[in-house]
Amino acid sequence: MTLRFLIPLLLLAAPLAASAQVAEAQARLQTAVTEVLGVADRSTRSALPNTLRPVLQKYVSFETMTRRAVGPGWRQFSPAQQQEATQLFTTLVIRSYSSKFTPGEHPAITYKAAVATADRVEVPTSMVYKGSNYTVVYRMEQMRITDVVIEGVSMIANYRAQLDAQFKKGGATAVISSLSQSVSRPQ
Repeated sequence: MTLRFLIPLLLLAAPLAASAQVAEAQARLQTAVTEVLGVADRSTRSALPNTLRPVLQKYVSFETMTRRAVGPGWRQFSPAQQQEATQLFTTLVIRSYSSKFTPGEHPAITYKAAVATADRVEVPTSMVYKGSNYTVVYRMEQMRITDVVIEGVSMIANYRAQLDAQFKKGGATAVISSLSQSVSRPQ
């Protein structure tokens, strides 16, 4: 086959690959949500953070989230500091996320058409939970959640505003200290 005949085939393959990526991301997100809700139903409120942790770690890239939440200063963290910051940030996010759940109460979720860009898929949803409506967009890369945008506010951007200020005050040590303090506070 000559190159002249391959080019149209390659051009057709790109949209098909993007379409498959979108479908896979939507299916993976729906699986994640179903699994999270199932675990939440079988848990008590106090045990919820610990029971959700393994499920969320399967579907969420906490390493990517932590790196992006810290921002450019991340490159100045030692590998040990990066690991500690990731562990603390993971705990903080899981605690915050699980505090929003009431075991046995399920949100009504509508999955909307996902959009693929060069490096990620965004899966928009609308959710009704405890009588309130929410617009939630899940940003996914390599089939893992890397950010959640709730009512137009990126979780990563929100944390970055806080952690970047800490980094500017005292580097990696200040960020880790701030995360430690946040994690040690009672919910």
